[in-house]
Amino acid sequence: MSKLKRTTLFEEHEKLGAKNIGFCGWEMPIQYEGILKEHEACRNGVAIFDTSHMGEFFFNGDLLSSGINKTTTVDVLKLPIGKCKYGFLLNENGGVIDDLIIYKLNDNSLMFVVNSSRIDIDFNTINNQLKSGTFTDKSNETSKIDIQGPNAKVILKEFVPFNLDELGFFNFKESEIMGSSAIVSRTGYTGELGYELYINNETAPKLWRKLIECKAVPAGLGARDVLRLEMGYSLYGQELNENTTPIEAGVGFFVKYDKEFTGKEALLRQKKEGTLRESISFKTDSKRAPRNGMEIWQNDKRVGVVTSGTFSPSINSGIGIGLVETRLYNKDEVLELKNTRGSISIFLEKLPFYKKG
Repeated sequence: MSKLKRTTLFEEHEKLGAKNIGFCGWEMPIQYEGILKEHEACRNGVAIFDTSHMGEFFFNGDLLSSGINKTTTVDVLKLPIGKCKYGFLLNENGGVIDDLIIYKLNDNSLMFVVNSSRIDIDFNTINNQLKSGTFTDKSNETSKIDIQGPNAKVILKEFVPFNLDELGFFNFKESEIMGSSAIVSRTGYTGELGYELYINNETAPKLWRKLIECKAVPAGLGARDVLRLEMGYSLYGQELNENTTPIEAGVGFFVKYDKEFTGKEALLRQKKEGTLRESISFKTDSKRAPRNGMEIWQNDKRVGVVTSGTFSPSINSGIGIGLVETRLYNKDEVLELKNTRGSISIFLEKLPFYKKG
């Protein structure tokens, strides 16, 4: 068994008494003082997350002749400087190799932010398609801290030399934090006002401690998973994988078809002919939490499987996302979940589960 990697902030987590688990090859905090408390801090105050396990690639070169624009579903030629966009790296069958966010640094430079479990395959997949330019993996040199919640701006404004009110959603700014170069991105995985901070490894622990001094609550992977599922956000390895297309996963609306990209023909075929599987979102009739891998049943037939499930403190019930077989599933019929511990009645619910205000 290979040794788990640790982020630059690992010692900070240890000092805070974090409960750590193995996650995608990394030793990461699942919680500090408790998932419910950390969830509450993000929804009603401010929480910080160590997401330094994520990967960061940088491309420099001609965006047209290099072939970089064909590697993902994001049209980097049309993407304005200072903006970022969510999209997919696909295989020829339209399966999702990874979901990612691409940042337009300038006319000739991009930053790709990818999932930690996919760093190597993502880098090689993209790099092998390039005709020119330089493509660099700087994941090990980059730390990332997410500050999320209604009070995120109040705290972060003390650390950046520009007006955060001028930074719109999915916009970013190359700036400075605590004397070091940084990228401040108005993005997040929680559905709250928030920012993702890309900084060097030396600055990260100092910034982490300062944010806590400003009353930001450290939060782990447990709260992060509940927060993202309340918003209906996909998680790679659960809703998304190489055998599932964005259309099947219910996120096909993020794909634009006015450019070329690997997997485009497969997706167009699915749009025309339909899919064999489709994504559903549901809640339970109680606080019982669905779990990944539970079977979805209808009319005494197994019609699908739960891809993500949890208890939602925000709506006080179990919530989940599943993948069902289109030919067996009927949206107007009663559904239930089954495993060796029994069954749970579920009801279809539109995303997001958590609707602020």
